[in-house]
Amino acid sequence: MVLCQGAEAAAVAPAAGKEPEGPRGREDGADAGRTCPQPAPGVEAAAGAEERRVCGCCPGSSWPRCCEAPGKKKTACPGLGLFYTLLSAFLFSVASLFLKKIEDVHSVEVSAFRCIFQMAFVLPGLIYYKTGFLGPKGKRIFLFFRGLLGSSAMILLYYAFQVMPLADATVITFSSPVFTSLLAWIFLKEKYSAWDLLFTLFTITGVILIARPPFLFGSNVTGIEGSYSDHLKGTIAAIASTVSAASTIVILRKVGKSVHYFLSIWYYAVIGLIGCVIALFVMNEWRLPYCGKDRVFLILIGILGLGGQIFLTKALQIEKAGPVAIMRTMDVVFAFILQILFLNHLPTWWTVGGALCVVASSSGTAIRKWRQSSKKAEQNEI
Repeated sequence: MVLCQGAEAAAVAPAAGKEPEGPRGREDGADAGRTCPQPAPGVEAAAGAEERRVCGCCPGSSWPRCCEAPGKKKTACPGLGLFYTLLSAFLFSVASLFLKKIEDVHSVEVSAFRCIFQMAFVLPGLIYYKTGFLGPKGKRIFLFFRGLLGSSAMILLYYAFQVMPLADATVITFSSPVFTSLLAWIFLKEKYSAWDLLFTLFTITGVILIARPPFLFGSNVTGIEGSYSDHLKGTIAAIASTVSAASTIVILRKVGKSVHYFLSIWYYAVIGLIGCVIALFVMNEWRLPYCGKDRVFLILIGILGLGGQIFLTKALQIEKAGPVAIMRTMDVVFAFILQILFLNHLPTWWTVGGALCVVASSSGTAIRKWRQSSKKAEQNEI
């Protein structure tokens, strides 16, 4: 579910507030973790010597155990990042299911509760890392638009989940990588190849198969919830949410690592909450849920959404972005399963075909970006 969350986490790895790494010795290779063979001049490499002096090959470290400096990275458990991604996708999907189960709460009010949970989580981090609440002066305008677009993506997505089938809305949100490539080409002057164009066409085809406009599929459209008018509104909202989320990623790329990711989420939550409160008063929709069940669902949506975002961020810290993006397509699979089991709504073959097109294009985009970054890393090592 929740591409905007997924999207924000995908573009923000911890930067500011990070603990400085210790002196790095020869951590890689066969000598990693062994006693350093190069003591400083005048230091004898006596076996069992307890005296620690300045090392001749590892500046800032002491001999003879300097290559065991604190800067050494521990090897992560293989596949742990992908497991975190899978768990994140499941939590997002369950949160989407609970959103479908809520009966008397507007999607904007659900978004407001989600923003409150975000603020409660981020505030202690901002205080601990002493990042402030406004950010660097030159980056505040970018943070403002990041918060505005990110919160808009969330509100639009929640509306789409309420008025159209769960799987349909989830599939459309996974076209975000394709829109990100297009917007990055326009605003960041990144390369846009023929492959990117092909993936874009695949995505558009998938969205058309899900929307099934009457001028192409006739007036008798099956497999939708409620009226076709609501289905069309939900489709437009899901597409707008996807474009907003893609714009958020482009802004985060522009900002880079100069802003702590907690500060980015803070802007997202604060601006989103302000926007939701204003919208609710204008629409006169602000009210507490009448049913205790809906209140429980609201709390669970906040907890599950926050948990999904945490696990996705952890996955991106220990795993490459390409495999994580591919594994995130399991969100679509979970959406289909939950829709069938708990909502008693069987997807049509049109939806399945659209899902295959969108998942293929988003996975292709992720694999291509992954290969490009791997080639750049290899060239930098040469």
